[in-house]
Amino acid sequence: MLKQFVIGAAFLAGLSGAAAAQTAPAAAPVDTTKPNDYSDPKSWLCRPGAHGDACDIDETTTVVAADGTLTKETWKADPNAPIDCFYVYPTVSTDPGDYSDMNPDPAETNVVKQQFARFASKCKPYAPMYRQITLVGLRKALAAPNAAIPWGDGVQYKDVRDAWNYYLEHDNKGRGVVLVAHSQGSFILIDLIRREIDGKPIQSKLISAMLMGTVVPVPKGKDVGGAFQKIPLCHSASQLGCLITFASFRSKVPPPANTLFGKVPDANMVAACTNPAALAGGSGELHSYLSNDGRTITGTSKPKPWVTPEQPIDTPWVSTPGLLTAKCASNDNASGYLEITVNGNPSGPRVSDIVGDIGIGTNVLANWGLHLVDVNIAMGNLLDIVATQSQTYAAKR
Repeated sequence: MLKQFVIGAAFLAGLSGAAAAQTAPAAAPVDTTKPNDYSDPKSWLCRPGAHGDACDIDETTTVVAADGTLTKETWKADPNAPIDCFYVYPTVSTDPGDYSDMNPDPAETNVVKQQFARFASKCKPYAPMYRQITLVGLRKALAAPNAAIPWGDGVQYKDVRDAWNYYLEHDNKGRGVVLVAHSQGSFILIDLIRREIDGKPIQSKLISAMLMGTVVPVPKGKDVGGAFQKIPLCHSASQLGCLITFASFRSKVPPPANTLFGKVPDANMVAACTNPAALAGGSGELHSYLSNDGRTITGTSKPKPWVTPEQPIDTPWVSTPGLLTAKCASNDNASGYLEITVNGNPSGPRVSDIVGDIGIGTNVLANWGLHLVDVNIAMGNLLDIVATQSQTYAAKR
C-alpha cells in the first residue's frame, strides 16, 4: 500500500518540482538528528494568538449559483472556539534537499490556505512545521528498485510526534481535538494514532481524525480492526472518536488497474471510505471551496470563467452549490474510494467543471484521481461535521 503511494508521489514530484529542482542551488544538508524546538513560535505555521501566521488570512467566498447569480459569503475565525484542530500537511516542499528545512516557503503557506485555515472558524488551529520528505527527496529515495518510504520512521514522523506531544503538554488543557491531514501527513498520522492514541487514555480527547488522500485498511464488513483497533469509521456527524477517510476520483474516471488509492494488499481488508457529504451512507452534495485562480496544493490550473458572461470575482474563494455530489464506491481495481460526480450544465451560465486532475498536458493521470483537491471539494462538509461534533463533545462534557 505505502509503496504504491510513494511511487506515484515521486512521479508527481517529477511533474510539479522538476523545474525548481533543475535550477535550484545545491542545498545545505538538513540536520535530521537534533529535535525541533516546538516552544519556538517559528516552528508552527498556525498557532492561536500568532497574528500573521499562515492561518491568519482572508477566507471570503463568492457563491456562484447554477443560474449565474453571485453572492458573497463572509468568514471569520473564532478565537474562542471550544475545541482544537491539529493539522499535518501533505508533500509540498520544493526545498532542494531530501528533507525540508523549518523555514516556511510559499508551498507550505499555500497548502495551509488550501486545506486548513478555514477550520479556524470552528476550532483553534495548530499546524506544526516538520522536516518532511520533499518532492526532490521522494524522487531520490525511490530511485532504487522496490524502494518504499516508511512514513512512521525518520525525522518526518519524529517531528510530528514531538509537535503533538508539545501541544498536549502546553496547549491542549483538556480540550477535545480534531486531527486533520492529507497525503504524507495522513500516512504519518496513521502511525501516530496507532502508536500514541489508539486504545490509550488520550483517545478520550479525540473528537475525530480526518485523514484524506490516503489508504486506511479495515476488515471487510467492519468499521475497526485494520489500521486501528479502537477507532471506528464515522457514521454520523454526532459520533465522537471516529475516523473520516477517503480518496476521491471522478465518476467518469474511476480508479484504474494501477490506482494509487483505494486498494490494499490484504484480501481480507478493504480501503476505508467515509463520505463527508453523507456519513450514514449513500450520496450527498459536496460543499466545496475552490481557489478563484485555480490554485491547488502544488500549482495552478487556470479555470474557465466561473460565470458567463464573465463577471469580476474579487474573493480568494469560490463555492458552487450543487455542482458536485459524492458517494463511496468500489470497482475491480479499488475496494473503496469517494466517487465524485460533476453535475455541470455546459449550456448554463455557471462553469460546468472543476480543476484538480494531475496530468501531463492533456493526458490525465487517472491513477491519482482528484488528489490535488481532495480537501477543497469537501471542505464545507468537513466543517459542518466538526461543528456538530464540537456541540456533541461539549454536551457530553
